[in-house]
Amino acid sequence: MSPTPEIGAGAALPEPRSGLLVGGEWLDTADRIEVRDPASGAVLSTVADARPDEALAAVTAAHDAFPAWAETAPRQRAEILRRAYELMTAEAEVGARLIALENGKAWRDAVGEVGYAAEFFRWFSEEACRVAGDFRYAPSRDKTIVVDHRPMGVAYLITPWNFPAAMATRKLAPALAAGCTTVLKPAAETPLTALWVADLLHRAGAPAGVVNVVTTAKAAEVSTAVLADPRVATLSFTGSTPVGKLLLAQTARRVLPSSMELGGNAPFLVLEGADVSRAVAGAMVAKLRNGGAACTAANRFYVHESLVPAFTEQFRAALAAVRVGPGIDPATDLGAMVSVRERDKILALVDQATAEGAEAVEVGTAPPGGAFVAPRLVRNVAHGSILTRTEIFGPVAPIISVADEAEAIRMANDTEYGLISYVYARDHGAGIRVARRLESGMVAVNRGVASDPAAPFGGVKESGLGREGGFAGIHEFLETQYLAVDL
Repeated sequence: MSPTPEIGAGAALPEPRSGLLVGGEWLDTADRIEVRDPASGAVLSTVADARPDEALAAVTAAHDAFPAWAETAPRQRAEILRRAYELMTAEAEVGARLIALENGKAWRDAVGEVGYAAEFFRWFSEEACRVAGDFRYAPSRDKTIVVDHRPMGVAYLITPWNFPAAMATRKLAPALAAGCTTVLKPAAETPLTALWVADLLHRAGAPAGVVNVVTTAKAAEVSTAVLADPRVATLSFTGSTPVGKLLLAQTARRVLPSSMELGGNAPFLVLEGADVSRAVAGAMVAKLRNGGAACTAANRFYVHESLVPAFTEQFRAALAAVRVGPGIDPATDLGAMVSVRERDKILALVDQATAEGAEAVEVGTAPPGGAFVAPRLVRNVAHGSILTRTEIFGPVAPIISVADEAEAIRMANDTEYGLISYVYARDHGAGIRVARRLESGMVAVNRGVASDPAAPFGGVKESGLGREGGFAGIHEFLETQYLAVDL
């Protein structure tokens, strides 16, 4: 791995794992994937590039380990997850450096992600022992109804590049708590963080075969082979809606249970009477967290016409103070996008918006080279234009003027997506009233962030199926069995 700046005391970055984790062993492959620092383009490391047969070996390991793990006492599973939480917390700086280097995000975002990721281990260590069944008499009194929940089996987990630690723990933790064994396929852009997370679980005491990791640049081939294998019991995927639809078509052939956390197009409503300064502070979090590369990122800003001038000017001033640079630098506020390709996609969207008549104002400057994008504030945006129809996944904020609350709600709901919405209103009561009219799985009312390991995360419409986190998260990996018992 190339040299990097020292961050804090004892921050030397150890050489990360680079092989496949299969049946408790770290295995090399003939093919390798280059992992690059998007801020500089430098090669950080190379990792194993699995073929379908090597991925199926991981399925075999998970399948063989499942009976014993399913029978392991919930308390024992919980203690392993708790130890993983403690290890991740102790090694937070190592994890943050891996994230900042391979993903490009700002140091503060990377540190925040490690803390968020660790909380899934802690939350589901507690939930492992709290899966409740049901016991009651049938209304006819001819039998007893007993409802039990059992682990599904081998869980195939596919995670994206934007939150390489948190998306892994948000799936691994509930699956392991439920008693499932796992095969994790992280994004090819950010495999080092996922391998670190798996190594934490390995060191925390997860038995061989319970956690397996397959890194690959052959995602379509590998996933097709894994999902066709009858030993795989469930799929949990986080990624784009188009890819999610392709995977659902494959899982339909086997009627395979699937949890899908897909794309978003989050509206950010600033209604008449809202506190503009507070709304701008929330917008900075909702738009710039992770550089805007989040499915929960505010994508389109619907601002009451009376507040547009004040909101636009305060937002512009706040964005102008953002420092763009390498994520590993603690002074950076906005790091690089994950790749030059991703950078170019964002800039192409801005070009399309200006061709439609919008005015894009570049706020601040980006360093030369690298996958950097300076923040853009886009004015004179019409609802229905490219920036209101497309998940931007970058630091670009289109502002749309609305005449009243009804128009804001109509425009907010005018999308095939429904993951999260943001509402800034005069007071919480008004915000909740509007929130209940939004076609969205989650709504943040007078705040710029909603995600919490203790809350159910997920969307409606084409933003997904199922929920992660909260009390619901563990049930994505459990089958319900009903026993009819004679009195």
